[in-house]
Amino acid sequence: MDWTPKTRLGKMVMGGEVTTMSQALATKLPLREPEIVDVLLPDLKDEVIDVNIVQRMTDSGRRVKFRITVAVGNGDGFVGIGRAKGKEVGPSIRKAIDNAKLNIIEIKRGCGSWECGCGSPHSLPFNVVGKAGSVEVNLKPAPRGIGLATGDVAKSILQLAGVRDSWGYVKGHTKTTVNYAIASFEALKQTAQIRVTEQQAQRLKIVSGPVNVHVASALDTAKAAEAQTKEG
Repeated sequence: MDWTPKTRLGKMVMGGEVTTMSQALATKLPLREPEIVDVLLPDLKDEVIDVNIVQRMTDSGRRVKFRITVAVGNGDGFVGIGRAKGKEVGPSIRKAIDNAKLNIIEIKRGCGSWECGCGSPHSLPFNVVGKAGSVEVNLKPAPRGIGLATGDVAKSILQLAGVRDSWGYVKGHTKTTVNYAIASFEALKQTAQIRVTEQQAQRLKIVSGPVNVHVASALDTAKAAEAQTKEG
């Protein structure tokens, strides 16, 4: 079956009114169809962050379910995180990926480190903090060449978002992988929510969203519909 948009935003993408992910998020319309992201961000990558087995005793015996946490990103300004639960690993991962696509955000990047000043959006523009449960993640701009001096979970989220250099500090129970991932995502979300002036944007070389903008075409829409058909 071909993709038939059911939401207003989906119809705008199919009709060619919205051709980039930045435009889609700027409409403030709810993102309820993962196919929209497939069309606008065809180079999206995904990574399984955590697989947790949940057991429950019932009258008929022990029931086992898998709780999956997945992060998605295009490595150039867009990142999302999603969770899903199911009886089988494969379908649960696919569902978690779809949920992550629906939670996708556009982040700001820049050269916020006073030690650098290279003029390229390789790091964060300013310090950001994210919290989830007992975990608190503090991400700071780093000069070019430092890399991602963070924990493995935060590193995965930052790589998918397209941040190449950053210092990271974390407090709390970091062995709770899911909270660690969500706290890192919440920190990146702060970059989108903090307003900056034109002078700050020029001084810190702040870029919101992708450096290389992908414009959707009719071919992208057809490919997304074909991919959904194969998965179905």
